[in-house]
Amino acid sequence: MVLAQLPLARTTVDADGAARARPDLLTELRRDDATRVVLVHRGLLGVAEDDGLSLLPVADVPDAAWTAEHVLYLGRQGTARYVALVLPEHLGQERDLDGAPVDTDAPLVSLAAGARFAHLRDVGDRLCDRDTGLATTAVALAAWHERNPRCPRCGEATEVVEAGWVRRCLVDHSLHYPRTDAAVIMAVVDAADRLLLGHAAHWPQRRYSTLAGYVEPGESLEAAVRREVAEETGVVVGDVRYVGSQPWPFPCSLMTAFRAQVAEGAGTDVVVDGVELTAARFFSREELGAAVAAGEVHLPTRTSIARALIEDWFGGPLPQPPA
Repeated sequence: MVLAQLPLARTTVDADGAARARPDLLTELRRDDATRVVLVHRGLLGVAEDDGLSLLPVADVPDAAWTAEHVLYLGRQGTARYVALVLPEHLGQERDLDGAPVDTDAPLVSLAAGARFAHLRDVGDRLCDRDTGLATTAVALAAWHERNPRCPRCGEATEVVEAGWVRRCLVDHSLHYPRTDAAVIMAVVDAADRLLLGHAAHWPQRRYSTLAGYVEPGESLEAAVRREVAEETGVVVGDVRYVGSQPWPFPCSLMTAFRAQVAEGAGTDVVVDGVELTAARFFSREELGAAVAAGEVHLPTRTSIARALIEDWFGGPLPQPPA
């Protein structure tokens, strides 16, 4: 597996981190006709009819929306610079006492009404490399701001600085940065080269995927792979080999992918924990191909690293289930 092939690991955008600290950066971007704007609303992305990002000219953005709380600098490519405009969660939902819409944000409501929005999970694998980098960063930053309005040290309000990449406490002036949670995801294979897939308790029926879990404090990535597999299925893993990674901003994970081998001499009887997984089994390539083709097994979207792991093991794209 090649890192650049993973759907959300692709980008051609220069993050331009040194520019973030410039106090006049947002003003520069506002005045620059080459600035392009990615819309983000409730975690969704503004997209064009072909599912590429809809990159708006900066002149289309109302003056009232161009604030540090809403504009996040994503980076540059050539002469073009890119920002995310995060529209308020409540946009278009306010009502007066009689139930009539309140139009205090009318310019933003109009901007959102003219856009088509889609989830990154659904379009991420179809975006070009540039748009993938922009979209993944925009969704990740927007999610961090939405979940972290207050200082974790003292609980007071924070303000957005450095073009959306830092939050500063208004009381103790401490600085807080976007977090990334490390997670492992693994293609577990046995001596017969069968692949272990599981069904999570909260998933729709027939959805199967590779096993995954968060890394615990004091734990290496390889140890997390072995622990998660053992906890969820009772299978003992031996050799663990890193194969790639990609961000997964739902809300803030970094998925690190591995190929894991069932330990020599260990059994392949699967006993699910009944909490995170309600079913799991080993599949041969023939079994999985037939189950997917018949609609008996539904796999994760092609935006996910799980799908890449499965198809890397399978040796190519899997057939789609019947309509």
